[in-house]
Amino acid sequence: MPRHFADWPGADAIGAGDPVQIVADPAKSARGVRKLLSYDAARRAKYPQASRGKSSMSSKKSSAARANARARRKSLRLHGTIARDLGVLIVSGRYKPGDILNGEIDASDRLQVSRTAYREAVRILAAKGLVESRPKVGTRVSPQARWHMLDPDVLSWIFEFEPDDNLLANLFELRKIVEPEAAALAALRRTNEELEAMEKALQGMAAHTLASEAGRLADQEFHSAMLRASGNAFIVSLTSGVGAAVSWTTIFKQRHNPLRRDPIPDHQKVYEAVKASDPKAAHAAMLNLVELAQLDTTNSRKPKVAKTATSARS
Repeated sequence: MPRHFADWPGADAIGAGDPVQIVADPAKSARGVRKLLSYDAARRAKYPQASRGKSSMSSKKSSAARANARARRKSLRLHGTIARDLGVLIVSGRYKPGDILNGEIDASDRLQVSRTAYREAVRILAAKGLVESRPKVGTRVSPQARWHMLDPDVLSWIFEFEPDDNLLANLFELRKIVEPEAAALAALRRTNEELEAMEKALQGMAAHTLASEAGRLADQEFHSAMLRASGNAFIVSLTSGVGAAVSWTTIFKQRHNPLRRDPIPDHQKVYEAVKASDPKAAHAAMLNLVELAQLDTTNSRKPKVAKTATSARS
């Protein structure tokens, strides 16, 4: 194999003495490149073992990279599973604010996971405000006032059980404060692209219905598009939380029975008001939508009095 540039076939065409020749005479440059490629092909044919060795090494590196990626995904799933299990115990009241969680060693042994996995799960919970860790004290459950209630994960953990009436009322109270005002702003500030996003989401809801995941995703996108159309950066920052609230309350309403009422016409009224650039109509339509959604959620609860009477007769 040539040891110096000048010894390579085609080096004279490339212009070793004057690199500008590569640009000045592209024909010579092209001939030189073809000669280099031809030389490389001949070398590979003469020394096939060297090529296979490099290919094998590259293959091993690629396999190792894939294995590492799989390990990272598995680790993330494990962290998430542990965090979810602990999170559900906290938001459901099994662990009360102020309770100290098991120590890292005891907890990892009991759950049969590594200490690293448990530690990462606790960090996830701490980032969501559910716990706080202090040296020589341990991991303590935080007061509910510190929980990131609109975090999509926290909301999903809350709705894994029957959330209490007060919590549901608080959630809809927030929606009644934020969404009607956002709709009014959207009527004034929306762009054609944002209006098209709302229309497309509305079509998705009608095509799939809210009984399906696709329909609920479209519902979530409708509310998200409306919040984005408000043009207010702080309102837009609530998009993921409000979207999760919309999705989980919709699932919650039909956990026992199908929806008693079709809410799509309510969304259509919001869309028409935003399209007409009528802030008062948009505000009223969105407020009515959220109030009816709250009523549907309340009516979907199993009547506690009837349940008590039935159990008394039995």
